[in-house]
Amino acid sequence: MPTRRSAVTAVAGLAATAFGRDAMAQGRDRNIKIGLNLSFTGADAPGAQRIANGAQMAFDAANRNKTVKGHVFHIEKFDDATAGRYDPAQGAANARKMIADRAMLAAIGPMLSSVGKAMLPILADGNLPIISPSATSPDLTDPKFAGDYRPKGRVVFFRTVTTDAYQGLNMANFYAEVLAVKTVFVLDDGGIFGVGIADSFEAQAKQKGIQLLGRDRLDPKAADHGAVLARIRSLGAQSLYYGGITLAGATLARQAHDILPAVIKGSGDGIMGTDFLAAAGFPAVEGWYATQASPNLVGDPALAAWTRTYVARFKSPPDNDSITAHSAAEAIVEAARIVAATGKPVTRDALRDALQTVRIKTLQGMVEFDANGDIKSRTVSIYQIRKDATKPLDDPAAQFKFIFTAPGS
Repeated sequence: MPTRRSAVTAVAGLAATAFGRDAMAQGRDRNIKIGLNLSFTGADAPGAQRIANGAQMAFDAANRNKTVKGHVFHIEKFDDATAGRYDPAQGAANARKMIADRAMLAAIGPMLSSVGKAMLPILADGNLPIISPSATSPDLTDPKFAGDYRPKGRVVFFRTVTTDAYQGLNMANFYAEVLAVKTVFVLDDGGIFGVGIADSFEAQAKQKGIQLLGRDRLDPKAADHGAVLARIRSLGAQSLYYGGITLAGATLARQAHDILPAVIKGSGDGIMGTDFLAAAGFPAVEGWYATQASPNLVGDPALAAWTRTYVARFKSPPDNDSITAHSAAEAIVEAARIVAATGKPVTRDALRDALQTVRIKTLQGMVEFDANGDIKSRTVSIYQIRKDATKPLDDPAAQFKFIFTAPGS
């Protein structure tokens, strides 16, 4: 998968052109403007583009098939990254721009929960619904935080993946029940996602009788994690668990390969993508376990035709977030279809209310949301990186091998 800025820019240009043609072809059809808030620049840019590609395919299909009579979907991109990484403050600024545009009826994103926490109070004030294909912090949908993230009482945040409460928990079950792990050292990268998933893993690991030898935090900008890895080695840890994303994870993987070659290593979906494979590389990534907060999707034979279409169009393979983004877009299309079928205007309020009732078969299976905006499916999948030299070494579909659905899903 390309990671160069030029590739991102080129695909974005083609996307905008495609939507322009669709809009003209539809003549007097009304625009349904959708915000796409992702980290289009910096370390997370490749993953952002794969998400954008997945959503693009769903909206293009809706426009082509005239799924919502008298309406055409149009994407507007918002980059929440500054200085090379995601920035919650920029996400908040983007949210203000979205709600100020009365033609903006819904959004997809953000990639990360920390950005979501900054955006949601603003989006809730403007009653603009948003669906994330990858933000997994339980706080975003927990009723006890309703005063922060839905101050007007109405849910505006939905997601097509389950939460870290299940992702970390189920990996701890896997460590205990399948790998027979007795001791573990837990690391996180200090981000909301990383801390949350590490917390849930740690709590369940203790419940399962795994001895916690320690917990430490990695600086994502640091070039050397050798000191903490030497400490883990001195403690004789059988395993380590990392909560976080590629920024700290790639350096960790490279150094852990040398310092802790025999230690079992696992993480969440923050490492499940081209970014981690390319930045850390083989042999460092070999053997790492990872969870995905959704069913096994990439490499599923049932999605072979869709994957071929994706590759033919974007010249690179999709990842799981491409598929959950496609589902998010399909849910928005279905909500708009429901509203339009009543003969009433498709508005933010009407679209939000319809999303609460959506029940649609997507590439990842049935998508429907509970009263808090969470997808009703709680499926968590477990993968292991096993090198397939016959395929591109940065292709997640080839290098992340599905093992099974996590215990407790």
